[in-house]
Amino acid sequence: METQETVNYQRIARAIEYINQHFRRQPSLSEVADHVHVSPFHFQRLFTDWAGTTPKKFLQYISLEHAKQILRRDATLFDATMETGLSAPSRLHDLFVKIEGMTPAEYKNGGRNLTIHYSFAESPFGNLIVASTTKGVCHMAFGDDQKMALDDLVGKFPNATFQQRVDQLQEAALAIFRKDWTGLSTVKLHLKGTDFQLKVWECLLKIPMGRLSTYSEIAKRIGHEKAGRAVGTAIGSNPVAFLIPCHRVIQSSGTLGGYRWGLTRKSAMIGWESCQ
Repeated sequence: METQETVNYQRIARAIEYINQHFRRQPSLSEVADHVHVSPFHFQRLFTDWAGTTPKKFLQYISLEHAKQILRRDATLFDATMETGLSAPSRLHDLFVKIEGMTPAEYKNGGRNLTIHYSFAESPFGNLIVASTTKGVCHMAFGDDQKMALDDLVGKFPNATFQQRVDQLQEAALAIFRKDWTGLSTVKLHLKGTDFQLKVWECLLKIPMGRLSTYSEIAKRIGHEKAGRAVGTAIGSNPVAFLIPCHRVIQSSGTLGGYRWGLTRKSAMIGWESCQ
């Protein structure tokens, strides 16, 4: 006999499949709710609880991902708008700014006219790459393979100009690994993200060194108590390792949870900070 939880999961799975198949028509909340045989009000609440985001935002995300694929093929903004099923280029523009943190043109440019300095460094937790613009540190990631680390950075800003060079912004950021926190307040970050991601990352910056928080606590602090899954996704997309301390977030059960750069490294970081 199926439990109510199983039935609800199957409804959400069917709803997601329906949205994926029909996003070009931009189906309404009522249309998707009818497809899974529940009221729009109940469907809105059910979908948000299971998916960590609203049906509308999920549809926007699917639409945006499709538009990004179109723009990668050097299509026009108008073509991407029509292919995505939106009524006007202005809607696609607003969608990009709200979700991606940039305009469609900026996404298509891929960092054109942007100069990024990068360097490789050692830390107590392994080798890393750190990159910066004139505005601040835009990328920091762990990785022993320098070519793979650089390819990952270039993939995020494919049309930018890259120079292997250590600058003051990078030096100030890397000083933390030498237990030198005197210049930490001067470290600037140049982040690209959605409003939701930026809220999550800002909240992470407020977790004191040597202290831990949980995904649910972060969700409460940013005013999205039921968005634990979405918070986890935002934490997992953190572009600046260690400085934005996503390693200080664990599961409510006390287990470490996931970590983009490996649980062994996450455990080592927590231990290293606790004894500082």
